[in-house]
Amino acid sequence: MSKHLNFLCTCAAAVCFSLPATAQEEPSLDTVMATVNGEVITLGDMISVRAGLQQQYQELPVETLFPSILDQLVQQTALAQSLADVPQYVEIALNNERRTLMASEALEAFVATNEVSDDDLKASYDEEFREFVGEDEFNASHILVPSEEEAIAIRKELTDGADFAETAKVKSTGPSGASGGSLGWFGTGQMVKPFEDSVMDLAVGEISQPVQTQFGWHIIILNDIQKSEAPTFEEARQELLNRAQRVAVEAFIAKQASEAEVDKSGAENVDPTALLRVDLLQPSRTQD
Repeated sequence: MSKHLNFLCTCAAAVCFSLPATAQEEPSLDTVMATVNGEVITLGDMISVRAGLQQQYQELPVETLFPSILDQLVQQTALAQSLADVPQYVEIALNNERRTLMASEALEAFVATNEVSDDDLKASYDEEFREFVGEDEFNASHILVPSEEEAIAIRKELTDGADFAETAKVKSTGPSGASGGSLGWFGTGQMVKPFEDSVMDLAVGEISQPVQTQFGWHIIILNDIQKSEAPTFEEARQELLNRAQRVAVEAFIAKQASEAEVDKSGAENVDPTALLRVDLLQPSRTQD
């Protein structure tokens, strides 16, 4: 849709459109919807315009969209025909758009005809995770209080034999207090650094010294430690597929470029700053 034309979707006030009784029962992309000075507008043109609309406009009733899109295409065609010559910058934009669309279509066609089999994905999975060594995961609980003095006093109660979970339920100000201070399992980088550093220094069952973070003062107990497990094949499948397709597409692109006859000598003596000359794209218009 041209940036110079607003698809007004004053369509909301448009008169509902009724298809004539003679309309084709099974129209195709080539079905002619209108002609403007002999230039045809097809159903395919209209479908493409609708597909490019913002979602809010696509949701309008088709009885409203149909005449509005057709009127838009008629007006645009008539305006385009009024140009005696197509400006060079328009030709450049059209050429770039065509190149982009054709390249995208070539990639989609390649992916569609070069499916990655489950056997290939399983081989990749086995190769990647055969010697998998997981990272450390920690299971810890904490009691959070506002001051260091309170934290010191609570730690003494705990080392004297008080139950950690029951103490957390009564004295922790953190949201985990109700569940006995349990934080569940977490890995490296998931907790603020002073808290994480303290956890990593603990042995299983050990209670930390008071630790200060931006949330307050913590007393931490390390409940357990384990290594993370490798994902299952099904869990890793989509990532493996995306990677395989990406590698295949990159190889396909490189192959097409390497087999093409390419001559870039024309760019050798051009100052790279020429890329900034947007003014060259501006149409020159004579004024009366």
